[in-house]
Amino acid sequence: MAHDKQDSIKPFDFVLAVKIAVNKEQDYLISQLAEEFGVSVSTVHAGLQRAVLAKLLSRSSGSLRAIRPALQEFAVHGVKYAFPGALGRSTRGVPTAIGAPILASHFESTNALVPVWPHPEGKTYGFELIPLHPAVPRVALHDQSLYEVLALVDAIRVGAAREREIAVEELKWRL
Repeated sequence: MAHDKQDSIKPFDFVLAVKIAVNKEQDYLISQLAEEFGVSVSTVHAGLQRAVLAKLLSRSSGSLRAIRPALQEFAVHGVKYAFPGALGRSTRGVPTAIGAPILASHFESTNALVPVWPHPEGKTYGFELIPLHPAVPRVALHDQSLYEVLALVDAIRVGAAREREIAVEELKWRL
């Protein structure tokens, strides 16, 4: 980390911290995370260092552990400002925010288009919401816990008041 500039957290760093938080029984190797997200080992290493610096993760016990209160606070109050989301063109993808099963069950079903992470394997047609990292849709399809938390975070980023309120309550159980 450079000493002549302010280091700041990146969206990928937050995603890595969430991945570690929701899979608390798993001790990940940096190489495992790099392979899963399709990035270099150095990218994961730098992301984890920034997450530790931001106090979202801790190495105090030797292995990486999530600092749950900090992660929850950042997810609820910081992400929407640090990484604002905006809905784009209509496309096919993986449903997120109110379109994800975790939130959709709280609302009456309509034919309205929902937010989706663009992805060729997605089965839902909706409005594009760029994920916090390009690998999120692919990784989330294989990690249900990560998918649920990132979909809830997206509801906080782009949802209406009621959607955000429910997302915050659901996040408290998961982070």
